[in-house]
Amino acid sequence: MANEITNETNDRRLDPFDRLARQVFGNYPSTFSDKVLRTDIKEREHDYVVAIDVPGIEKKDIHLNYDNDTLSISVRKDSFGDHEDKDGNLLMSERHYGRMNRSYRLPNVDSSGITAKNDNGILTITLPKRADSAASHIEIE
Repeated sequence: MANEITNETNDRRLDPFDRLARQVFGNYPSTFSDKVLRTDIKEREHDYVVAIDVPGIEKKDIHLNYDNDTLSISVRKDSFGDHEDKDGNLLMSERHYGRMNRSYRLPNVDSSGITAKNDNGILTITLPKRADSAASHIEIE
């Protein structure tokens, strides 16, 4: 049920041709959904852990920035050259290339302690929380 609601919400953002393709072919991959950086974010007691799918993206093409409580990621994938036959004709092209950007609001982070690693196409970013970010107790009279 929740997945259907998410798909319905995402469908509204698609252009009319992508919506029509989804109606005819079901969840046929669209240009919108294929270019999103798939992300999982876990909040733990002392940090946030962000896992982002970046298959085939080289380290030099991944750029991270943390500013104003927002983690921004930008990745770039250059074109693929392995879909041509011996005469240089393109046989098919299903993989996307270009730039993708995404931002996540993650407050109270100690930016000096942020670490990142790319392992098997999964970029894992650990953002430690500042010690002074503990919730304070306020009495209401």
